[in-house]
Amino acid sequence: MAFEDDVKGKVDQASGKAKEVAGVVSDDEKLEAEGKAQGVAGKARGAFGDAKDKAEEAAKNAKEKTEDAVDNLKSKFDKEK
Repeated sequence: MAFEDDVKGKVDQASGKAKEVAGVVSDDEKLEAEGKAQGVAGKARGAFGDAKDKAEEAAKNAKEKTEDAVDNLKSKFDKEK
């Protein structure tokens, strides 16, 4: 899902830049502002995708460490039997 956020963020950035440039060329301040806002929103969406990736990786690492700890405890109990 993070990949989707990254792609949509880049599309928003590109579309925003196009609107911004069109606003500058046509002297349309509203269109220029909309373009800037869309570009910022695109950057935010991309950052959100990055954060999701990092959170997923951290959760995966925590799960693996927990499973390793449980396996170690099981092997210690099995040795005592």
